[in-house]
Amino acid sequence: MTRDEALELLKRYNKEEFHVRHAITVGRVMRRMAESLGRAEEADFWECVGILHDIDFEQWPDEHCKKCVELLREAGAEERLIHAVVCHGYGICSDVAPEDEMEKVLFACDELTGLIGACAPVRPSGSITDMELSSLKKKYKSKGFAAGCSREIIAKGAELLGWPLDELLSRTLEAMKPDEAAINEELAAMQA
Repeated sequence: MTRDEALELLKRYNKEEFHVRHAITVGRVMRRMAESLGRAEEADFWECVGILHDIDFEQWPDEHCKKCVELLREAGAEERLIHAVVCHGYGICSDVAPEDEMEKVLFACDELTGLIGACAPVRPSGSITDMELSSLKKKYKSKGFAAGCSREIIAKGAELLGWPLDELLSRTLEAMKPDEAAINEELAAMQA
């Protein structure tokens, strides 16, 4: 599956800008993580997994990580992609544990990209591009900030990867920074 095919499939079931932005953001983070972890040859696949990880959430929130199996199989997605999408909800809406490094990265970064994304509008610059790890750590520790982003899941993701929490926070923040403007442009083009 190509990135364009993954986006078209995503947009078939997701209309809200928030969900599309999140999917594209997670996709870009997954691509950058693949590259930084020495798995650049799999970057296209990692990005498609990131784009499609919440394919069922907007329309079927009560069937999240379950309905996706049907949707992805109908679209001809390979089983490896389906498994990765299902296991990103491990412990919440799925009993399928992340096994591969890519699956663990998706599990760890999903909630964290939401937390980091919530930081942009409250920053003086309106952007995360100038955000430091220390600022992110303050927001992470503030339970009232972006309360829907589970700190427990983020911490569990770091543990699954065998990374200190600061490493996960730093890697994800740095993976998001270069693509912030491009994501905004892509979403604007989709709405035009």
